[in-house]
Amino acid sequence: MKKKISIIGGGASALMLACELDTKKFQVDIYERNQAPARKFLVAGDGGLNITHSENSESFLQRYTPSHFLSKAFAGFTNSDFIKWLHQKGIQTYTGSSGRVFPVKELKPVDVLTVILTYIKNNHVGVHTKHEWLGFTEHKEVVFKTDAGNKIVKSDYYVFCLGGASWPVTGSRGDWTNYFLQEGITINPFAASNCSFKINWPEKILNVIEGRALKNCVFTCNGKSNLGEAVLTIFGIEGSGVYPLSPQIREELNKFGEAKLFLDLKPNLSKAAILAKINQPKGKNNVTQHLVEQLNLNQTQLTLIKNFISKEDFLDAEKLSVKIKNLPLIINGTDSIDNAISSVGGIDLNEIDANFELKKLPNCFALGEMLDYDAPTGGYLLQSCFSMGHFLAQHLNSKG
Repeated sequence: MKKKISIIGGGASALMLACELDTKKFQVDIYERNQAPARKFLVAGDGGLNITHSENSESFLQRYTPSHFLSKAFAGFTNSDFIKWLHQKGIQTYTGSSGRVFPVKELKPVDVLTVILTYIKNNHVGVHTKHEWLGFTEHKEVVFKTDAGNKIVKSDYYVFCLGGASWPVTGSRGDWTNYFLQEGITINPFAASNCSFKINWPEKILNVIEGRALKNCVFTCNGKSNLGEAVLTIFGIEGSGVYPLSPQIREELNKFGEAKLFLDLKPNLSKAAILAKINQPKGKNNVTQHLVEQLNLNQTQLTLIKNFISKEDFLDAEKLSVKIKNLPLIINGTDSIDNAISSVGGIDLNEIDANFELKKLPNCFALGEMLDYDAPTGGYLLQSCFSMGHFLAQHLNSKG
């Protein structure tokens, strides 16, 4: 008789797991609270489904904070492996100029999801929607709320893929935590990641900077740097340039109530090269005109320089060259978790073993964003979920 595996939640980890489990050995069922699985997967693809990244594997793994818990799963199913897996399913991809990987443009996110769900159906996996998990019975069975009333499901293995607490409209509400707390499992508070960071801009510059982008800039916080771009908003700053610094920014906010973000506005020029250009004869130009001519600074960059350094430093070539390479901004907070692209917090990583099994709940596993780790945008979060799902499928297949 086949052993039973119940997958609670229908996100990226669950989809990969359901594709790769051996249904000759197991009866596999997915239980999803929404009317259809993978709602967040579809929402994430609204602007183009960035499904993974083409970065080399060694550097790829270091994008996660922490990275050690994922090393075994990622080694078994890297980003290159995932791209090959997609191609085998008929989902062709291309790599953008930033290194991000997307399905070819004629494939919409719903098309990609349809291919995967069809594969799951052909793998004889049951998909049960409108099943909201309500916790455990005293015998460690799981209980679901359904339109027909509560349902108790008994399985040999339970795999939880319940997501974090960002984008609650998709069903990721983080409202499952109490059921694990009741089992003595440590849950860390959820917090926003890959979100907009608050900066108290001088009101007089808002009409100049709002909606403007800082391109080809190096952003640094708490010793970590990232090259990219960011958009300035009334609220503060957001974008791929600052998202990877989310762990460092949160750490400083938690310690000091504010975080220092440093901007290198000219990463392709050394401080000495900038100083040499500033010291070129001005002719009839004033300082601002001279900076535009010599360094090709735009209005947004000039506005930030003038408003975040003193007048004395602005007129001192040596100090000005330092600030252009290291312009300080103060971050005062984060946007709400409801608006964040992803979240951190959830099940403490010390609660799972090397196979993602909960140490205090034998035969129960937890995958994906419900675990307390950080992944930047750029396809890294999705890749981690798919790697975990693939790894656990191989582990359970070997047990079966």
